Amino acid sequence: MTFPAPPELWALLSTAEQRASGQDWQGAIAAYQQALDRVPGDAYTLVQLSYVHSLAGHYRLAQEHALASARSGASDPALLMELLPRLRTFNQMQAMLACIERLLPMSRMPIPLLIAVAAQLSYANLPDRAIGFLDEARRADPDFPPTLLSRAQVLTYLGRFDEAGDDLQRALRRAPEIAQGYWLQAWIGRQTAGRNHVDAIRRELARPGRKPEDVALLGFALHKELDDLGQHEEAWQALVLACRAKRSRLVYDTASTTVLFGALARFRPKRESAGTSDAATGRCPVFIVGMHRSGTTLLEQLLDRHPDVQGLGELYDFTSAMRHATDHHCKGVIDPVVVQRAGDADLAQAGQRYLDGLEWRLGPARCFVDKLPSNFLNVGFILEALPHARILHMARDPVETCFSNLRELFSEANAYSYDPIELADYHRLQASLMAQWRSRHPDRILEVDYGRLTRDPAGEMQRVAAFCGIPYDAAMLLPGSGRAVVTASAVQVRDGIQVREQPKWAPYERWLTPMIERLHAP
Repeated sequence: MTFPAPPELWALLSTAEQRASGQDWQGAIAAYQQALDRVPGDAYTLVQLSYVHSLAGHYRLAQEHALASARSGASDPALLMELLPRLRTFNQMQAMLACIERLLPMSRMPIPLLIAVAAQLSYANLPDRAIGFLDEARRADPDFPPTLLSRAQVLTYLGRFDEAGDDLQRALRRAPEIAQGYWLQAWIGRQTAGRNHVDAIRRELARPGRKPEDVALLGFALHKELDDLGQHEEAWQALVLACRAKRSRLVYDTASTTVLFGALARFRPKRESAGTSDAATGRCPVFIVGMHRSGTTLLEQLLDRHPDVQGLGELYDFTSAMRHATDHHCKGVIDPVVVQRAGDADLAQAGQRYLDGLEWRLGPARCFVDKLPSNFLNVGFILEALPHARILHMARDPVETCFSNLRELFSEANAYSYDPIELADYHRLQASLMAQWRSRHPDRILEVDYGRLTRDPAGEMQRVAAFCGIPYDAAMLLPGSGRAVVTASAVQVRDGIQVREQPKWAPYERWLTPMIERLHAP
């Protein structure tokens, strides 16, 4: 076996890899450390040490090794394909951008590397930069399906839906078996009786050997298209198929979530937070939190139109700050170890780390908006770490919220959202946790009602502006700002504020009855 490292390290690296495969993290760390002692500063060994320390839960060491690899100046494409996602994992975006800079010009980068770089830039909420790499990849091979699919996704974030549709058509002509293409295609426009892809999707679902991941993509695509056509019974059947396929690949347990939420509700810092890092910067951090699909993207878009506010999209920087503060690397936003260690952590330092990490993104606006819905899990920590931060909790009708989650295909997040009862239970837990935080910090948390926001946007945005300490500005009610939207709402939010005469879930009420009853149970 060969590695992008000096040949004298290959035997040690092979041993380390074998131990990691057996989940012997300490053994793997020891072998990689031997290799690093033999060739200090080897960039590949540092990346692998970073991976294994993450798997062992050691956040700070994992981050240090990733940054050390970045500082080595390595420019080997195979190595950087591994290093870039490592740096993005730790939200070390400036280090990641410096590594990307070393790969330029784009014309000498192979297509897989161009696609990989674009993916990391998109994950970092930088689709405006990502599209350039995908344009270059498309120039090199105009019909390469992975390029076209990636480009279509980024074009969707940028609101360039017609171009995205063209790329998807080209990709599916070349490779009609790619399930992701149908899923993307279904969501970028409303399907009609004369223009839809229902037969093609059904044909692909019948293709032998389909993996659950493909069935999920095709099932969600079929649901969306049949829903557009008003064929609700068949649309429901497609949604059930898709959710079951996705749920079969995920591990989720309501009981464990209940325990975690209970620990969060009981959280109290054991040490006082020293300092007011956000006050020193003169900036006001505003966090928009809530269930996914509750209207958080719309609220951020409206706030972003205010001259004193800058919307930053969905960021994981506070999650990274908490992982560093507790020296624990976990899967997902939070886990019981983070909560347990948070009481003894220096949360003021976590707040400062968060602000320092965002500085490169910020313009002159006094307020900035961090719109990560799942930051509701971090609310207790945010209020301690950033004394001047404001929390906007987006609340929407529970049935509307849950149905919107149920018909959305997320990546590996939100494992609770593919079973109606698990989803209802999660919503109840989330609502209960936020109610406790509001009762404890009524001056720091404002609940924004989605229904009021759509029916009386001026009135609700006046409340929001007053809470954030900014003057109300009618610009917040103007049509879309045109900025990129890297969320599941990338298509819908372009239409601005909408009021439906009938909720989206109404045609599916008979099948949703168990979920509705669970949501409304005492």
